[in-house]
Amino acid sequence: MISRRSFVAAAAATVAMPAHAFQVDPIFRPQTVTIKKDLEPGQLLILPRAHFLYFVEAPGQARRYGVGVGKAGLEFTGVAKIGAKKEWPTWRPTNEMIERDPHLYGKFIDNDYVQPGGPGNPLGSRALYLFQNGRDTFFRIHGTTAPRSIGRSVSNGCIRMLNDHVADLYDRVPLGSTVTVL
Repeated sequence: MISRRSFVAAAAATVAMPAHAFQVDPIFRPQTVTIKKDLEPGQLLILPRAHFLYFVEAPGQARRYGVGVGKAGLEFTGVAKIGAKKEWPTWRPTNEMIERDPHLYGKFIDNDYVQPGGPGNPLGSRALYLFQNGRDTFFRIHGTTAPRSIGRSVSNGCIRMLNDHVADLYDRVPLGSTVTVL
């Protein structure tokens, strides 16, 4: 749960941003697009090479969002279900992430520390947890503290979205929705 103090600090920081703050390329802003009519409404389709996530709203119509995706060799592919959804989620890197980059994740070595949710948490404001066969895959669709990563392949495998965009998606997607990553 985010504290009032963290919320007020984040809101103040947002208001204090200069006029030249980062703006995502317009192609990566949410927009309604046409899509193949055979895709089921309610499903998510992610095209990592194009850096787009599609939420199918109706036959032939989808909401498209720009995303950041996993680096080569770390990306998720396949079919999963949304098994959990969390607002301001907590976070801990996987053991594999810690092993790959112990310098970056040093504060997580040899302990059970979990970073609390809030504006500085790498998972951002919302997270949708991908499950296969009822088990957590440890891959997420989540917000980000690195907006410049949208449209790039830089993550440890998760699908990143701008916080406003993932909050919009979070409200639209029910638990159990199918996610296909090609």
